[in-house]
Amino acid sequence: MEINFTGYQENVLTFECTDTVKAGDLVAMVSSGKVTKASADGSFSGKCLSVRDGYAAVQLSGYVETPKTGTVNIGYNKLVVAASGVKTASSGIDRLVIYSDDTKVGFIL
Repeated sequence: MEINFTGYQENVLTFECTDTVKAGDLVAMVSSGKVTKASADGSFSGKCLSVRDGYAAVQLSGYVETPKTGTVNIGYNKLVVAASGVKTASSGIDRLVIYSDDTKVGFIL
């Protein structure tokens, strides 16, 4: 049996979204009730799970996995958006990283 962290305290809300958002993107608030794809080196509010008719289902808490750039250690890290997924930074929101391999990282939003 393998370990699995998915499903942990997942909370998903529906937001209006810009046309740049697609499933799997890390997103940021752009205005009241609306999200956009988060910019490189920027912070993020959650991860888009799906998009339909201009609306995005966004996971705001719980465990997520994304690609990573550079080294991301287990434990609390300040994470920001990278060209692909996330990377560590000197400022940003501390996220609890509980999984990391050569290509991806898993953390609690």
